[in-house]
Amino acid sequence: MRLIFLGPPGAGKGTQAKLLTERFGIPQLSTGDMLRAAVAEESDVGKRAKAVMDAGQLVSDEIVNEIVSDRIDTPDCANGFILDGYPRTVPQAVALGQMLEGKGLKLDAVIELKVDEAALLRRIENRVAETLAAGGKVRSDDNPESVKKRLVEYREKTAPLSQHYAKTGELKTLDGMAPVETVTRQINEILASAAAEA
Repeated sequence: MRLIFLGPPGAGKGTQAKLLTERFGIPQLSTGDMLRAAVAEESDVGKRAKAVMDAGQLVSDEIVNEIVSDRIDTPDCANGFILDGYPRTVPQAVALGQMLEGKGLKLDAVIELKVDEAALLRRIENRVAETLAAGGKVRSDDNPESVKKRLVEYREKTAPLSQHYAKTGELKTLDGMAPVETVTRQINEILASAAAEA
């Protein structure tokens, strides 16, 4: 089961990925976690990534692709994985396709959670209000202003991935504003039909 989740911040990707990792026993691979792990392990690519980050620069696609490739080769990914936050751009998506092909693997589906941005911002405002009312702490990036910025960035950089995967026939689009159970059921239907075709 090899999947990519696409969707803007707050679309529910993390919630759905967690349910799938529990159900199938496959890891959710986030770019940030993979980078930190590679740096901590002091692998060759981890050392290169650390040097770039220490210099205050963004890690290149080449390094990120190499880290993802190494991570996919680890034993816990033998039955599959969910990519979260990668690929971020069309060049990364092309590199991922070539990387998987070289390993004799292919994606089962690219699932995009579409959202109504105004409703999403209201959802985040409500979540913040509920957290504060319960005496909890709010994440620094969990406010309407920073979410608006992240939505703009998502539209500019990541949205072209939808078109890329629509062309390859791998894209499945779902309503991310639907109740969690509904989205989960629809994802399970997509995975069942992907398994049937495999």
